[in-house]
Amino acid sequence: MVCTYCGYYEKPQAKLVGKGAEEFEFKVETLERLAQGWGEERQELSCQSCGASVTLPAGRLTVTCPFCGSNKVIHQQASQTVLRPKFVLPFKIEAQASRKIATEWLGSSWMTPAALQQSARMHDFTPLYLPFWTFDSRCRARWKAEVGYTTTERYYDGKQWRTRTVTRWRWESGNVDLTFDDLPIVGTERLSQKHLNAIKQYDLSELREYDPSFLAGILAKIYDVPLETAWERGREQMREATKQGCLAQTSTRLVRNFSMQMDFSDESWRYVLLPVYLTAYQYENKPFQVLINGQTGAISGQRPVDWQKVWLVIALCLLPGAGLGLAGLVTLIFGGLGVVIGGIGFFLLVLGLVGAFFIYQKADSMDDL
Repeated sequence: MVCTYCGYYEKPQAKLVGKGAEEFEFKVETLERLAQGWGEERQELSCQSCGASVTLPAGRLTVTCPFCGSNKVIHQQASQTVLRPKFVLPFKIEAQASRKIATEWLGSSWMTPAALQQSARMHDFTPLYLPFWTFDSRCRARWKAEVGYTTTERYYDGKQWRTRTVTRWRWESGNVDLTFDDLPIVGTERLSQKHLNAIKQYDLSELREYDPSFLAGILAKIYDVPLETAWERGREQMREATKQGCLAQTSTRLVRNFSMQMDFSDESWRYVLLPVYLTAYQYENKPFQVLINGQTGAISGQRPVDWQKVWLVIALCLLPGAGLGLAGLVTLIFGGLGVVIGGIGFFLLVLGLVGAFFIYQKADSMDDL
């Protein structure tokens, strides 16, 4: 809570619970006894362009969607039938620091347009609490698979002795016991999962009991991924991690006919709000999103690419190899000299192609959602 006249800030008086925050079992009775709503009256802002919905304090008016920057929004009374968050992680990064982080990040790549930093300064970051589900579980698995061993053997083909590589297979099995603690699954699909995964390394030891005062003046996203769906996604991640744990026990990396029997136990969950700064900015009439972790300052998002610079650098990567290769062809009349020059050119061309491929891949992913 901040006074708009003198800047006085009063921290919410909420108990620090950290990793000891209460967890809940998957029971109908548990859901029935949990509180609903936000604990105070809030407004809901619904965007008619991207479909996102967020809540904001009663009496606060905003005409811009923080997710897409559209002004096509509708205000209405926020629903009080959704689950109430049980815990919240306070903001540690200030708004001014978030703008500095973004400005440096936007200009940190030579692939971005030179005017991008100036464009970013025109857009403020919106502090926003995002819904997350966290899951605990113990996963036990028994696996078996055929594991291959390659050997080299000599054989006689009737005329002479030769060598060949042979793969021999044998059955192996084992057991894996993994414990997952606070596996985070985001509770909304209105933001890029790629960029959320890049910034979601939160320190949950600073969790506090939820109090409506944490949301004073701050927007909060309503979860659109229900608990059941989030748990299935969490289970899928646990299955994959357990499978990788099983494969790590095999004595070689050649595996076939793999099977795994897996059980979940000690399953529990939490519903928490985690802090982010979000901005949606326009560059050359194209929308871009940037997210900053409100606790650690980690940043991820979309950046426009100056493709003229990218193609120029790719051409420079290919030029030495192509030039020497052409010179080698021209000097073939001199015998060995042309072959040497052509060989060097071919080697440099291969290196240039590899470098050009990675540059293109990096540039192509910079503005991806």
